[in-house]
Amino acid sequence: MVNIDDFVKRLEIILDYYALNASSFADKIGVQRSSMSHLLSGRNKPSLDFVMKILDVFPEVDLYWILVGKGNFPKSENETVPNFQNINSDSPSSSNENYSGEDLFTPLNKEENKSQIKSLIETKKSNLSFEEDEIEKIVIFYKNGTFKAYVP
Repeated sequence: MVNIDDFVKRLEIILDYYALNASSFADKIGVQRSSMSHLLSGRNKPSLDFVMKILDVFPEVDLYWILVGKGNFPKSENETVPNFQNINSDSPSSSNENYSGEDLFTPLNKEENKSQIKSLIETKKSNLSFEEDEIEKIVIFYKNGTFKAYVP
């Protein structure tokens, strides 16, 4: 869970780094100035949309750093986001045998979605060696701003 006080401190670090005040920062990322004020005062918690707007406008901000304080700000140039699709696969098609060809945000009916997720999990489990880590939850975000969480 995001600690609001720590999030505000990291947000203030971003403001200082770019030499912006709260109003100009709000304008730059496309949110209302009052939203920024309420967030900085601790009245409101940051929304996913707010965090994503920061990441879109300021690519140097690391997602995990802004949310939980892990990672670096600004991001190191050699840092990359892991590509879980091709981990431990000899060819791209071998790990994607259950991939339907549609993007991840295309709504599917629930039964199709559950069966695809289960088969993908089984494929990944056979391809990856999980020592003590197990999948706790899978969250799918849709373009309309909604999301669904699945617990295997």
